[in-house]
Amino acid sequence: MPTAVNQLGSAGQLTADLIILGGGVAGCWVALKALDAGLSVTMVERDAIGAGASGGFLGALMPHMPERWDDKKAFQFAALAALSEETDSLSARTGKGTGYARTGRLVPLATPRQREAARARSQAAETSWGWAFSYRIRDAEDHAGWLDPAAAPEGLAFDDLSARLMPSRLLSALAAALAAHPRFSLVRAEGLRIAQSAQATVELADGTHLSASHLVCANGIDAFPLAARVLGLPLGAMGGGVKGQAALLRPTALPASACTLPLLYRDGIYVIAHADGTLAVGSTSETAFAHPDRTDEKLELVLASAAELCPPLRGAEILARWAGVRPRPAGRDPMLGPLPGTERLLMCAGGYKITFGIAHRMADAVLAAIGVADGPDIPSSFLPVAHYEKARSRLGG
Repeated sequence: MPTAVNQLGSAGQLTADLIILGGGVAGCWVALKALDAGLSVTMVERDAIGAGASGGFLGALMPHMPERWDDKKAFQFAALAALSEETDSLSARTGKGTGYARTGRLVPLATPRQREAARARSQAAETSWGWAFSYRIRDAEDHAGWLDPAAAPEGLAFDDLSARLMPSRLLSALAAALAAHPRFSLVRAEGLRIAQSAQATVELADGTHLSASHLVCANGIDAFPLAARVLGLPLGAMGGGVKGQAALLRPTALPASACTLPLLYRDGIYVIAHADGTLAVGSTSETAFAHPDRTDEKLELVLASAAELCPPLRGAEILARWAGVRPRPAGRDPMLGPLPGTERLLMCAGGYKITFGIAHRMADAVLAAIGVADGPDIPSSFLPVAHYEKARSRLGG
């Protein structure tokens, strides 16, 4: 994956308009949009662009349900609606595909109660999503060959807003776009300490000092203890990690429309047909785990359940397995915007399972918050001050 690596001067000093901690999907979108806005950007990453939680296989882009509409659901909806244009533009400038396709999503309905809930959601979508997208009930037999009709005795809920992409391809395209910018620098570093005064300053473990007008924390689960330290809270107060496991498989056969097969989703398990003919299956959501980067029997249970749902998985060759820890804020919603009491430190982290669908819009919002580009309003529950107040309440402060 191409990267641009900064060569520090002899004094170990580097100044930029913006420092970004983390080279995952959120950090890369912030960096690219900041560069396009005319800023110089230094990214600090301990491994490589696209490592960590962004390095999985799934790439499921699914909306919140259309009922009980609020500003955070509207934020995600707008992000998903705009993502095809964003990925098209990225592919045009880099010559790299992202594997994006708006394929829709199928959810099996097992009981009359689930079917009735799906019918109510269909009506809610007409109000919340408008004319461009829909949520409908379909006959399971219409998708035989991709989904086992026995898994959906009451039919299927289908929405045409859901989409998929290939995480590795998206990150490769983002990395290529960043490497092409002369104002982009990538610094690889393990430990760091941050401060702010007239500028945001990062001191690396080797003594290197980086300074910028603003700093954006987009470094996944590492963003939470960093924020907690700045705010004077216990290290786990702002969030933690949830382990996920997934697998990539090569089926022996797929329906003729393999490139546009809808996502399958049931009880937390995803099956995604990617553009290269592979199937991605996942994932677990483990809050307690001994080995964050190792797959185990829990993935095997996911694969067995997915094969009951999706016939092409039966006998499919497993190409790769993945395990990683995804960031989940204590308040569940993403953490986006300036840390309370600071002027130059901003968060762009904690999208958890929806980050790939909203990271580009999170980037727009962060840059709008520092006054360098237009962007959407940040939902109130996303603001770090809301997370801070909830943390203090939980701690009894």
